[in-house]
Formats: sequence, structure tokens, C-alpha cells
Amino acid sequence: RLLKMEEFFPESFRLDLKDERNAFFELCKEEQIWICKPSCSNQGRGIFLLKNPAAANTLQAKLHSSKGDLPSKRVQSRAPQARIVQRYIHQPLLLEGKKFDVRSYLLIACTAPYVLFFAQGYVRLTCTNYDAMSDDLTVHLTNQYMQKKNSLYSQLKDETVWRMEHFNSYVNEKFTKTNSLPKDWVFTVFTKRMQQIMLQCFLAAKHKLDRKLGYFDLIGCDFLIDENFKVWLLEMNANPALHTDCKVLRDIIPAVVYESL
Repeated sequence: RLLKMEEFFPESFRLDLKDERNAFFELCKEEQIWICKPSCSNQGRGIFLLKNPAAANTLQAKLHSSKGDLPSKRVQSRAPQARIVQRYIHQPLLLEGKKFDVRSYLLIACTAPYVLFFAQGYVRLTCTNYDAMSDDLTVHLTNQYMQKKNSLYSQLKDETVWRMEHFNSYVNEKFTKTNSLPKDWVFTVFTKRMQQIMLQCFLAAKHKLDRKLGYFDLIGCDFLIDENFKVWLLEMNANPALHTDCKVLRDIIPAVVYESL
């Protein structure tokens, strides 16, 4: 069964498309947090939050003025980087009071014929407790590059990444009874949902892939779970980080690379 977009993907708008841009600025007059992301970037670069209508108005004015500035003939015209705005999930499930997401892997091993593989990844946590209204981006973005900017990172580095087995045990202990979850929810319901979402995204994009033998790609897929245990796809990364900054990553990443090759 194919999922509807709203079943797994937060409401999003492309700011480089006029109709979507106008629809967003019409909608964001309400008090709601949005997250603005550049396309074709990584490590949390260029991401910021829009927390109120005034911030959205400022962005709208900035986009309008950048379009109005006609470049001189001597200066080569360059289109501004495409961005999306995404409705911020402000009630995420927390682990020990901290926001987290899950990085998993989709290996497109072959496109002639199509061959896909799934690999469990790891859980990425923030250094400090979650506060939806915080202006500190390290409270909102879980990736290691961003967490390194937090003053607590050096002492908490190994606590910012959990194995999936640790995550599964934690959910079993803390949430199975109170939220009426099946035992090992992480490795059953959650894993099947990630695979279903990955497959649907692949089916949507497969016609764009080169059907040439020898081509492959490892995609890093980021999922967030909200407090109702609904699974959201945040983004898919064509160039996932493969560094090994902490103990868990030193165990997981080399195996993922080895198995991919």
C-alpha cells in the first residue's frame, strides 16, 4: 500500500516555486514553527527556524528584494539556492529529555535490474534537553556536525549516539506498557515503516536513475518519531556522513561501508 505524503512527510513547500512560495506565506500567518533548509547541502549548514509570522515576513521581504535586484550585464547572474520550508514537529519523542532522530541506510545496489538493500543505522541525540522555543540550533538539530558546536559535546560525545539495540531496549523498558506498544517495536513496527517509506521514495525517483551496470548509491535516511509514535521522514541524503567520531560509529560505519562495497 502506498502511503499518502501527509502520513510520513511533514508539510513542506519549495521556496523556488512561485505557487508553493505564495501558499506558504499565506499559511504561515499562524503561530507555528517552521524549519527552513537549503537543498544540496549537509551538516545542518544554512538551516534556520521561523518561529512566528514576523520572521516569515522578514524572509518574504528578503526573497522579494533578492529577485528585484537585477544584475548588471558585467556580473554573471546566479539563481539563489533553492530552499524548502517544512512544518516543524514540535512534540518529538524524547530520550532522557533529549531530542533524537534515527539515521538508517538505503543502498541502491543496482538499477539494471533494480536491487535495493536496507541497513539499520544509529540514533543521534542532542547534548542538551529539548525546548521547542530555544534559539540554540543544537537543541533542534541532532547531527554530529551541529552537536560539536555545543559546549557540552566533548564530555558527552559518546552519549550523543546510541546503537539501535540500546534504543530498542530503552523503548521496551520505558514505553511498551505505557503506550501499548508491541515488544521490540523498534525492530518490528518501526523498521517496517522505515522500509516502506524508503521503498515509496525510491519508486517515486527510480525513473530518474541511470540504468547502467556498476552504478550504486548509499542513501542516508533520517527519521523522527513524535510523542504519538508516528514515524516521519525528515530527509534523504545522497552523501551521508561516514566519519567515526565516537565509539558507536566506529563499530557501525565501517561495517556499512564494507557491506555496501
